[in-house]
Amino acid sequence: MLEQINNIKIIAGNSNLELSKDIAESLNTSLVKSKVVNFSDGEINVDISETIRGEDVFVVQSICETSELTVNDSLMELLIIIDALKRASAGRITAVIPYYGYARQDRKAKSRDPITAKLVADIVTIAGANRVLTMDLHAPQIQGYFNIPVDHLLGLPILTKYYDKKVFDGDLVIVSPDVGSVKRARGFAEKLSGDVPMAIIDKRRPSQNVSEVMSVIGEVKGKVAILVDDMIDTAGTIVNAANKLMELGTKEVYACCTHGVFSGEAVDRINKSPIKELVFLNTISKCKLCEEYSKFKMLSVAPIFAEAIKRIHHCKSLSPLFGKF
Repeated sequence: MLEQINNIKIIAGNSNLELSKDIAESLNTSLVKSKVVNFSDGEINVDISETIRGEDVFVVQSICETSELTVNDSLMELLIIIDALKRASAGRITAVIPYYGYARQDRKAKSRDPITAKLVADIVTIAGANRVLTMDLHAPQIQGYFNIPVDHLLGLPILTKYYDKKVFDGDLVIVSPDVGSVKRARGFAEKLSGDVPMAIIDKRRPSQNVSEVMSVIGEVKGKVAILVDDMIDTAGTIVNAANKLMELGTKEVYACCTHGVFSGEAVDRINKSPIKELVFLNTISKCKLCEEYSKFKMLSVAPIFAEAIKRIHHCKSLSPLFGKF
């Protein structure tokens, strides 16, 4: 049984401080005074400098790699912060995980594979989280891996709002970079103003992080294509798709995603590709990338997360958020 829940409190890990601050600002509050530091041997320590007894605490931490953290560091920070809050008698603890790392390990693809997405769900719960708030899980069924409530926000309304205001030099076609992204691309096309058609790229993966385009289903010649995906990691899929579209006579190629992972040679691949602009959300912070390269544009998820936090705190439905922002 939860204790009486009082005020909203936002506490941040180190994986996405900029977003944490923006969420707090959107809620007209400030971050809880805390420090997440490493001992000389690499162990993580959390120091929460103000009382949070009975408060409604939201821990903002993407499970991702940064310039200073590995994905595992980010995960451990989240778990240790949650544990500290639990032991300090927080009224309710919500793990706000804009980017849920390990989501691609959601099933046994071959013999003796782990299902790490489920393992992460288990340890977040065991650490003491009462609820999870996340966005665009790579596999939506991960919501069912938790035995606590999971609120799953969509990045689609933010992206479609941006493209609805943008002027293009030609008729649009929304392109799914693989069969698995068809539902997302269809939703994207339906949310845009006007009757926007779709195309689908048939992709094969001969090995891990390697993709090959086999064919394109749909009419793309002479049109402006927008490639839509949930995440871009090594950028092999999106760049190969863009190259194929240009070969088939597409006028221009744009791309967008919710999570810009951009690992390995991704940035170099994208910069050398025919993609005119790549839009992504700041679930993973890439501010320096956008400052350095004009091809990249980052949109903020702070308003939708702030509104979701407010609604959770006041026990209101999150359904209206699926068509906003």
